[in-house]
Amino acid sequence: MSHRTEIVVVGGGYAGVTAANRLTRRDDVTVTLVNPRPTFVERIRLHQRVAGTHTAVVDYRTVLADRVRLEVATVERVDAPSRRLLLAGGGTLSYDYLVYAVGSTSAAPTVPGAAEHAFALASLEEADRLAPALAAAGPVARVTVVGAGPSGIETASELAEQGRAVTLVAGDVLGPYLHPKGRRAVAAQLARLGVAVVQGPGAVVTAVTRDAVQLADGRDLPSDVTIWTAGFAVPDLAARSGLSTDGAGRLRTDETLTSVDDDRIVAAGDAAAPSDLPFRMSCQAAGQLGGAAADTVLSRLAGTEPAPVAVGFLGQCLSLGRGAGLFQFAGRGDVPVPVFLGGRLGARAGAWLKELVCRSTVQGLTWEARRPGIMRYPAFVGDPRRREAVRARRAAAAQDATDVVTVA
Repeated sequence: MSHRTEIVVVGGGYAGVTAANRLTRRDDVTVTLVNPRPTFVERIRLHQRVAGTHTAVVDYRTVLADRVRLEVATVERVDAPSRRLLLAGGGTLSYDYLVYAVGSTSAAPTVPGAAEHAFALASLEEADRLAPALAAAGPVARVTVVGAGPSGIETASELAEQGRAVTLVAGDVLGPYLHPKGRRAVAAQLARLGVAVVQGPGAVVTAVTRDAVQLADGRDLPSDVTIWTAGFAVPDLAARSGLSTDGAGRLRTDETLTSVDDDRIVAAGDAAAPSDLPFRMSCQAAGQLGGAAADTVLSRLAGTEPAPVAVGFLGQCLSLGRGAGLFQFAGRGDVPVPVFLGGRLGARAGAWLKELVCRSTVQGLTWEARRPGIMRYPAFVGDPRRREAVRARRAAAAQDATDVVTVA
């Protein structure tokens, strides 16, 4: 009987599912996806789950290839020398290749009182804790959303559209990724929805209590429900397993997404740090990184040289309630340009495009499950400035190595 290569993918988000599906291009592999929950979570819809406008979950059999085996379990540690995973509860899984796609979570807030009195919104479980809290507080409850990124803006918009009194604490800048023109359009739509946006140097949260949010400028904002969307972190599985990570805990890899410690471990998604230059955390990057990670493994199995990763960003898409949205276009290098779809005239078109993006993201996983490799991005997506930065880092590392040898 011929040997079948055992490939295990840890993490069932956008990157992990894409990788698992693409790996089924070869008939001589066995692919197992390990995930702590039995359903796929549309993370970009979690604010809708809280508001009751979408479930934000999809059955895995809808998005996974038939040949991918789903293992519902939590990985406690990667035993790289033995090529096995230690699972919570005492089980183990062996692998020939491992795709590390554990994604990201809410960053643990360091602000006093935030962990005790604020609700995070980066996972299904967090959304399911927040939804009943909002229901119990009642429709007239004062809601404060902390965080000026997509999660904060979308959550504030969704809840305000339902008639809730919402304050968005944005810190220095509302929508820091957006071009100033796009930022003004978002601010105008938030105002139309009745969201009170608090921003500026003093709009930094210093403490959270059961019924208020305290700011650096001395203001106390009454808050019956506080939602914390400021910051993301990655699980510490790689660090706990003794693998090399960057300062944020992402697995350090080369430009083929291969771990700097072990060529049998390949990373994808939010938890990957290729050349210590991680891509922006987003489902937009996750799908491309998942496909690239699978391609690296497939290349090694075929005996060919893996290609360096190339990720292209079209921009950032925001929902501003069900009736409005905005798409901020970006140029090379994920730099926003003064072009967007949204504003008063294009708000409905922006909402339509955002919904299209959400649906097509899941549809793309389904297509990849049926025809592995079909979801390809054009060759021009690579960022030339990234290539220059990688070359500069390699040159610096080579020079450091020469200096060490010279001194020795």
